[in-house]
Amino acid sequence: MAAIFKRFTDDKGRWWVEHFDGYRMNLYRFFSTLFSRLYLRLRGVEQAGKSTYFGILHVRRARLSTIRIGGDCTFRSDQTSNLIGVNRKCILSTHYEGSKIIIGDKCGFSGTTIGAAKEISIGNNVLVGANSVITDFDWHDDIAKTGPAPVIIHDNVWIGMNSVILKGVEIGANTIIGANSLVIKSIPANVVAGGNPCKVLKAKAE
Repeated sequence: MAAIFKRFTDDKGRWWVEHFDGYRMNLYRFFSTLFSRLYLRLRGVEQAGKSTYFGILHVRRARLSTIRIGGDCTFRSDQTSNLIGVNRKCILSTHYEGSKIIIGDKCGFSGTTIGAAKEISIGNNVLVGANSVITDFDWHDDIAKTGPAPVIIHDNVWIGMNSVILKGVEIGANTIIGANSLVIKSIPANVVAGGNPCKVLKAKAE
């Protein structure tokens, strides 16, 4: 009995706090996922499998455009769901007829904005850190001097928090993009890259 009491009271009742937080987050995830799947269906988003949602992401799909989410993805749109800090909801938007956002299987996003005027393709097992932006156009047609250009992110890429991926960029498979990077040119496969502007720092260790 003393051992059980000690377990419950040790470290100022930390056992209770951890279990309460875990149950609360599981319940929140359940209802967020339920409502998000319905919301996405009503918004015309194609869902290939059962993804998980923390909070309700924001979606704006242009007429006759495509947003497709693969199976077993995770979207974190709630500040408490990722303790590194999520500043906003995940946002997916297509802006013109024929625009496409294609997301593969087993990808993870935390407060990520993805905006496509032409096409953004994200492979499988891609992780995008908190508050990052992926876009294939300049957002201001009255100022921009060039049109949209596709963004391609291949399988097993890890993009660090607060990074920005701009139009025309292709990131090769298995590459790591460091936090706070501004990616304006394509990055090859199997490297570690980072900086503003982003450049290759070293080959990725086997």
